[in-house]
Amino acid sequence: MAALTSVTPHSSTSSLHPKFHSTHFGVYFNSTNETSNNLKQVRFSSRRLSLDSISSSGLRIRAAATKPAKSPAEEEWKIKREVLLQKKVRSVDVKEALRLQKENNFVILDVRPEAEFKEGHPPGAINVQIYRLIKEWTAWDIARRAAFAFFGIFSGTEENPEFIQFVESKLDKSSKIIVACSSGGTMRPSQSLPEGQQSRSLIAAYLLVLNGYTNVFHLEGGLYTWFKEGLPEEADV
Repeated sequence: MAALTSVTPHSSTSSLHPKFHSTHFGVYFNSTNETSNNLKQVRFSSRRLSLDSISSSGLRIRAAATKPAKSPAEEEWKIKREVLLQKKVRSVDVKEALRLQKENNFVILDVRPEAEFKEGHPPGAINVQIYRLIKEWTAWDIARRAAFAFFGIFSGTEENPEFIQFVESKLDKSSKIIVACSSGGTMRPSQSLPEGQQSRSLIAAYLLVLNGYTNVFHLEGGLYTWFKEGLPEEADV
């Protein structure tokens, strides 16, 4: 599953396959195959996006849509990273996170999809998914679904517009929070990643500090490492 954060189709024509002309059509994926969770960008030249047959069942879609204004979650990673560093968002490894949870009343905020959370999560963790399955059927949503389908992804996701609202219903602004996703990402520079690597948990941390949360930590290594290290987990069955 992947998180679609930007698609810019302009108009549509009729064809058996998508056709791309001048200007460009951009699709940005926040990979949720979270061993790497790279932010990936795929660009094509396009003025027109014609979306007809996207499955063997013969489903035909024709849509013209204008991309909504960019949301804070879609801001460039470089800008997000600068804000996270300015707000002193600290990364902690899984063992320190467990200690902080037990000894200092930190809450683990798991931002993975609900289905993944139910399969396994740290005891006491709270789940508020930062991305959700695309729900609406406007022309824009149809275009985004079709863009996912073009890459063989038939369960496209979108930013959860109620993320902050749900967090605020569970945690007040002074809560001690460790934000977690599968891979974790990193703010640490390296030779191959001079600006670190974005992830769902770092996007969520960015949104939290923008909305007044003052004690936000980030789980480096993510829940993949938590489970690999054999730390406590529970499932909702």
